[in-house]
Amino acid sequence: MALMNSDFLAPCCTPLVLHWPLPHPQPSLRLVSTRFDPALLHAEDFHRCALEPVRGVAKRQAEYLAGRLCARHALAQLSGIQATPTRGADGAPQWPHGTLGSITHSHGWAAAVVGETSQWLGLGLDVEQIIPTERAERLAGEILTPAERVRLDALAPEQHAERISLTFSLKESLFKALYPLVLRRFYFQDAELLSVDADNKARMRLLIDLHPDWPAGSELEGQFTTFDGYLLSLISIAAATARR
Repeated sequence: MALMNSDFLAPCCTPLVLHWPLPHPQPSLRLVSTRFDPALLHAEDFHRCALEPVRGVAKRQAEYLAGRLCARHALAQLSGIQATPTRGADGAPQWPHGTLGSITHSHGWAAAVVGETSQWLGLGLDVEQIIPTERAERLAGEILTPAERVRLDALAPEQHAERISLTFSLKESLFKALYPLVLRRFYFQDAELLSVDADNKARMRLLIDLHPDWPAGSELEGQFTTFDGYLLSLISIAAATARR
């Protein structure tokens, strides 16, 4: 469903779309996406969209603007809040009180997912283009743990690039979901992808202690989908009240 957003939409972005491209619906979340073209970005677009400008090349500015516009409209669809997440000192989005979310962008596609803190502890959304085969194999040692590499070797060679891309994306989503809770950076070797189901669900496990609430061995569930050469993953952590 396209949103009515002509007052705020920059020319570099396609109409914002409220939808759920992932396979397992979460009715209490809102996800908004757009496609963007940095070549169509104009100097006045940030001011016209009531956003603080960011420094950088056109690509950096366009992806930031597109992501923030998605977040603004997702918040509006969630609860009527007319607000845009600011940027914290650590670069992480700062969400309005009572809400949380995650923003992602890659190669001309941007999206944001938002929810309410009464129902969710953490949200991590990540989009990637599927890594080309040769590059994926070169990056495997950086992205994969030894156990993940063993599981990769059990797959057919033509499945390797997508599995490496999926592992990369899920670990990015995991970081986005957990960092606001633990306020500690962690890296590819600090978590592992345990399993991938036929229905596009995935299971992740922490390999280090991040926080008393998130020790090594903690497991989390994610989901993912592929479209137009992209891979989109989501880690959503329900609040304690929602788990009971």
